[in-house]
Amino acid sequence: MSVFGCIRHHGGRALKVPTQLAANCGNTPECMDWLNRLPATLRELECRWSLSLGAPFDCDEVSCAWVAPVARRDGTAAVLKLGMPHMEGAHEIQGLRFWNGDPTVRLLEADDDLNAMLLEQCVPGTALRALPEPEQDIVIAGLLKRLWRSPSPPHPFRPLSAMTAYWRDETLSRAERWSDPGLVLEGLRMLEELPRTAPTEVLLATDLHAGNVLRAQREPWLAIDPKPFVGDPAYDATQHMLNCPERLRSDPCTTICRFADLLGVDPERVRLWTFARAAAEPRDSWKGDRLTALARAIAHSGVV
Repeated sequence: MSVFGCIRHHGGRALKVPTQLAANCGNTPECMDWLNRLPATLRELECRWSLSLGAPFDCDEVSCAWVAPVARRDGTAAVLKLGMPHMEGAHEIQGLRFWNGDPTVRLLEADDDLNAMLLEQCVPGTALRALPEPEQDIVIAGLLKRLWRSPSPPHPFRPLSAMTAYWRDETLSRAERWSDPGLVLEGLRMLEELPRTAPTEVLLATDLHAGNVLRAQREPWLAIDPKPFVGDPAYDATQHMLNCPERLRSDPCTTICRFADLLGVDPERVRLWTFARAAAEPRDSWKGDRLTALARAIAHSGVV
């Protein structure tokens, strides 16, 4: 059956493939190959780690990994995650080892070659997005400040400039689709300049937002799904704010300055990073998209 039917064969059972994951795997041959091997990979991990699999999570957040609740041999609950080949998430396992549950979910087992993780289960697992956005700001700022540590060399983590260079190449390859070339070019310039001018560098989560923070018992909130890179702490403010688009677009200066103050980072660098991402980050469509509108709102506010 086609992967876009979201069902694949798994040891005589029906294996559900979340809709967004199936769609994303169709974008490259490498990801299609990963998806075709997924049933066999799951069978191997079930046996090796003595797991009983539950139904996979299927929501908008599940777009780059197959994730499901599992029961271990001793009856304890955990979560199995297999990440598809994905540039930004290549070192999630190493990041979870580095943070060692402070303040992320704990890594119980891992296979680096398969990008497979057995993770601590968050109970009750309610996402932070259930709280009002100003309350989210406080929780995420507290988590980020705990995550920001400098790994001792040698370490596996890539510089943030590697991700921004990847984004620049992706955006430049679609130049004919740009709706506002001047805006995009200014964003691309900043994506190149900002990593070079960082006043300090730490290990970043890069994708911490209210959907990737879950209510837990070991701590009130734990971070999941880190995509670690070493770079400017001001960058790490952007993902949460980009997930609060109405508030950010309506009053960019106040929103950015408040969150920067909670984080203790330079608000001007947060503003520039937010503009750069909104103006020039790769996207499927450049015509009438909300990020371009947001970049214009920041530019018109006098931030850039």
